[in-house]
Amino acid sequence: MNVKQLSIFLENKPGHLQSALKVLAEKNINIKTLTIAEVTDFGIVRMIVNNPEEAQRALKEKHFTCSTTEVLGLEIDDSPGELLKALEMFSQNNLNIEYMYAFTEKRHDKAVMIFRFDNIEEAKKVLVAQGFNIVKKIEIIGE
Repeated sequence: MNVKQLSIFLENKPGHLQSALKVLAEKNINIKTLTIAEVTDFGIVRMIVNNPEEAQRALKEKHFTCSTTEVLGLEIDDSPGELLKALEMFSQNNLNIEYMYAFTEKRHDKAVMIFRFDNIEEAKKVLVAQGFNIVKKIEIIGE
């Protein structure tokens, strides 16, 4: 099962992120990890939460622009050069990464990276064939 990521489009001004996080807190939504990609005036907050559907619904009710997207959580050995090896394998198999970021917790002494591929189903086939462990949604969000 793929992991659903919540993305929120926010104006880059004081208090806007706080307002979005307040909506999530009021709905008892737990943020497991997040990253912010920004340009001068706007940013995209990407996060893994315990209930992405409820989070999206609550944010939209408060007029936030948001969406959910499927991503893959991938275990990678936590040692120098292992991420590079993974990226080289992706390139050799023509897997295009749209973006990636690190998950905040380790699993079994391995780092977990979140990847958005342009073709997630093809990426899953290749990654499993290459021996990578794709972390299931339930393992990431702790349901």
